[in-house]
Amino acid sequence: MASRYTTNWPTIRDQVSPEEWQARLDLAACYRLVDAYGMTDMIYNHITLRIPGTEHLLINLYGLLYKEITATSLARIDVEGNIIWKPDTEYGINKSGYVIHGAIHKARPDVAAVIHTHTRAGMAVASMKCGLLPLTQTTMRFVGHLGYHDYEGPAVDLAERERIVADLGPHDAMIMRNHGLLTCGATVQQAFNTLYQLEMACRAQVDAMAARTELVMPSAEILEKTAHLYQPGTRRPYGVLEWHAMLRLLEAEQKNSGFPPYWV
Repeated sequence: MASRYTTNWPTIRDQVSPEEWQARLDLAACYRLVDAYGMTDMIYNHITLRIPGTEHLLINLYGLLYKEITATSLARIDVEGNIIWKPDTEYGINKSGYVIHGAIHKARPDVAAVIHTHTRAGMAVASMKCGLLPLTQTTMRFVGHLGYHDYEGPAVDLAERERIVADLGPHDAMIMRNHGLLTCGATVQQAFNTLYQLEMACRAQVDAMAARTELVMPSAEILEKTAHLYQPGTRRPYGVLEWHAMLRLLEAEQKNSGFPPYWV
């Protein structure tokens, strides 16, 4: 068996379908982007992606930094958390990953990708009784399109699944109170775009509230209009236009990173 600390495994590109390999590339890139934008929590949290044409999910190995994750290093699991395949390593998966993510994938066939984070700003807003305030244009896209889930302790209880799904409802974003942020989408690109915007909204709110000055709130009519215009599909699908630019960013940063590229 390979060492616990091994992160370079032979590529499995020729051992999986073209659809699964592309999903692995997209998910590995998403992990790297979450790291690049400062939204990681050491080795914790998860991003999952459904393999097209299957009920199986791809998820990170529990023990790797996001900047180490590659297409080959991702584990394939079912929605109950059973490992179907993983690299030859002692690393496994974190139970919380499929309690939260598996519940959403199982209940929402429209969802292909789920992202959960513990960022400083996200945890701060998740701890505020007021929740996310519509202070900025970035925040306004979430007006009427954001769920809240009350904290029930570390997500290891399968009974919590139904409440997570109910609190998310039809939305693509949720604040898990006293915990962190969660987004999902029909593609991993859309889920990442939503996470980026939600994180920026939280950072802006923390900064604005820290200024200790009177805050300006737009009218209800403006909030409703803006939220509608920023929904995926109203003007364009989110995440698609930005994705190739994001991949170029990763390729440029890879040259001096010292870590294996995400595409192996």
